[in-house]
Amino acid sequence: MQPLDGTDLRLLLAMAKDPRRTVVALAEKLGLSRNTVQARMTRLEQKSVFLSFERRINPAALGYPLMAFIHVHVQQQKLAEITARISEIPEVIEAYGLSGQADILVRVVSADAEDLFRVNGKILACDGVERCDTSLAMGELVPFRVEPLLHRGPRPPS
Repeated sequence: MQPLDGTDLRLLLAMAKDPRRTVVALAEKLGLSRNTVQARMTRLEQKSVFLSFERRINPAALGYPLMAFIHVHVQQQKLAEITARISEIPEVIEAYGLSGQADILVRVVSADAEDLFRVNGKILACDGVERCDTSLAMGELVPFRVEPLLHRGPRPPS
């Protein structure tokens, strides 16, 4: 992947600070032409720099105030099937493959403890899941962020 340059970083920082800003507004803020900003954004998109543009919606607003992290221990040969099944559970909002003792880390939301028990049961019911360890999230201490990395700039290739 071609490294990001100073203009890319300035553009990404401006977008991180105000994601609603239009291409024209970004161009004005950065002192660039609209075409330059549009071309840069297209190139960044093609390089898969952008993650999903889905707005972060608070699950509590939808009736799911309880968040938990579930460490799922699975039979490795069934990992793909289990992942597919887990992705069908609406309360699963993220899942990551892990190294270490657990195989999958699943972030789930629920209405309450009883509902969390139900969601946990759905995961346990997946063929190949051996066990789950569940931890309640007590509060978000550091939200997802990239801005500090943008300020530091890209790491040189190793």
